[in-house]
Amino acid sequence: QVQLVESGGGLVQPGGSLRLSCAASGFIFSQAQLSWYRQAPGKEREWVATISAIGNTNYADSVKGRFTISRDNAKNTVYLQMNSLKPEDTAVYYCRPQGPYWGQGTQVTVSS
Repeated sequence: QVQLVESGGGLVQPGGSLRLSCAASGFIFSQAQLSWYRQAPGKEREWVATISAIGNTNYADSVKGRFTISRDNAKNTVYLQMNSLKPEDTAVYYCRPQGPYWGQGTQVTVSS
């Protein structure tokens, strides 16, 4: 049974930073491609970043250069380091492996 537990969200001022974590279980983590998604109020869920099993990364244009996805296979955890945050980054952030799996998400609010 796949379980995904996101954490690390909160309220931050524009220009600030946050690091999100996602603890995963129920699948072979080291072999999995992992992604972060987000959903802002009134908008559809959108893809943010992906890291492959061998560490290759891809980012949405809206976060490229500001966000960094990483993974720790020993801890079965994927991270999203978010720098230079903007109000438009406000959303619930979710991590997921490939397949129809979603955690409960963690709320990120960027506001002064």
